[in-house]
Amino acid sequence: MAATVPDPRRLVLVAAVALIDVDGRVLLTQRPPGKSMAGLWEFPGGKIEQGETPEAALIRELEEELGIQTWSSCLAPLTFASHAYDDFHLLMPLFACRKWQGVPAPREGQQLAWVRARDLRNYPMPPADLPLIPILRDWL
Repeated sequence: MAATVPDPRRLVLVAAVALIDVDGRVLLTQRPPGKSMAGLWEFPGGKIEQGETPEAALIRELEEELGIQTWSSCLAPLTFASHAYDDFHLLMPLFACRKWQGVPAPREGQQLAWVRARDLRNYPMPPADLPLIPILRDWL
């Protein structure tokens, strides 16, 4: 049995959500200019802060980024992404959410798009998000 070598990259924990509207479309947000990977489309969410659960991080991020409220009971774990970038390793649980209060609106200069699961591949996304597309497409 070969010994494993520890990965020197830091582990970054990010929570993301597939907000699904009544028509079965998924909300994508476009990373604004000035951020890393600007212009790419992603599922809403953000970094999980120290002492925070993924659900709490999503509730906070959805309020900050989109001005909507949801609850832990409305966040269903769906799958996760694990991706090695050059300087960090991303671990990202993806939740599904069909119930929230308010109308999603861009609060951080990002663009929004409601997209059918079959059309998600038409939006350039960060490498970590790409393996999530077939899971959503099959699930929806």
